[in-house]
Amino acid sequence: MIDEFTFSTTASFVFGKPVADYLKDTLARRQLSRILIVTDSGIVKVGLLDSTLQIFNKSSVSLTVFDKVEADPADSTIIEAVSLARKNNVELIVGFGGGSSMDVAKLVAVLAHPNSHCDLSSCYGVDQINQPRLPLIQVPTTAGTGSEVTPISIVTTGGSTKAGVVSAVLQPDIAILDPSLTTGLPPDITAATGIDAMVHAIEAFTSKVKKNIYSDMLATKALSLLIANISLAVNQGDNVEARGNMLLGAMLAGQAFANAPVAGVHALAYPLGGHFHIPHGLSNALMLPHVLRFNLSAASDLYAQLAPIVCPNLATDLSNKDKALALIETLEKLISDLGLQTKLRQCGVSQDSLEMLADESMLQQRLLINNPVKIERNDALNLYRAAY
Repeated sequence: MIDEFTFSTTASFVFGKPVADYLKDTLARRQLSRILIVTDSGIVKVGLLDSTLQIFNKSSVSLTVFDKVEADPADSTIIEAVSLARKNNVELIVGFGGGSSMDVAKLVAVLAHPNSHCDLSSCYGVDQINQPRLPLIQVPTTAGTGSEVTPISIVTTGGSTKAGVVSAVLQPDIAILDPSLTTGLPPDITAATGIDAMVHAIEAFTSKVKKNIYSDMLATKALSLLIANISLAVNQGDNVEARGNMLLGAMLAGQAFANAPVAGVHALAYPLGGHFHIPHGLSNALMLPHVLRFNLSAASDLYAQLAPIVCPNLATDLSNKDKALALIETLEKLISDLGLQTKLRQCGVSQDSLEMLADESMLQQRLLINNPVKIERNDALNLYRAAY
């Protein structure tokens, strides 16, 4: 018998069409003329926005660019972007970049709405937003977070602590997937964001609370696309087909975990980003093998179902525990082969900070409740020690 579940995602998405052309058509169709693009300075510097800017410079559209988004965006960054949006009376928000830019764009779309009656601090938590938002389009330039299809934004508060905003209101109207925007990503970012997407798929498939048949379908397809293309995308950055498959895999994984939430890997990764500014995908990669091993007592059968996707030559007569171990060992080797760091000490994490990290991870109860095995504070400390 299939348990009751609900599923929601971004209303529509388009794959492969040039972003500038699609945006121009969308604005004309919706009769909108004031647009704010939320992005980061790196996107502007490498010219990914150039074609879009050129098209709109020749039109009557008023285009404003906010390019101050940083990794692990601070609450102050969001407030500054909202102020700019209000000043220019924008009618449409476009998130253009990685997960940080898209997360900021979601919150700007809510807080800059003409009838907004909430501030950022009142949005933290689950289903705390009870107002409309401005139209929102998301354009991912990395294949990792899946933020273009999730109702989630992550904000850095107080300098190092991360808080989540989860609300159906944040679900974008349109996601535009243009693989050509990702061909310039450096190998290390391609690898880290790709592992991030794989973690989304794996944790969605094993989520304790809301796992369902539809998210399972998306997670397994995402994992198959990602595992088959991540090495190609890392080693052949201009391979548009591999880049496109990674982009689709990341989106499918995003749809999966938006409905069957992520768990222990993410809960332990967040403090690493908040305190040591380790990129989110790399933080996940550092913790992934250790949390998977910790979960074996409850999740071996589920990991065994994923093993043939990641290990296509796996012997079929192995026990589920051996299949699960093969999955973990293969992922561990993949992370190393992709050139990513595999130890916390390689990333500037000091041994005497592990106690603090364990304390901080316990603040992520929104995620920890989804883990197949309960993670207590001492468990978290031992997991950080194993990763150190």
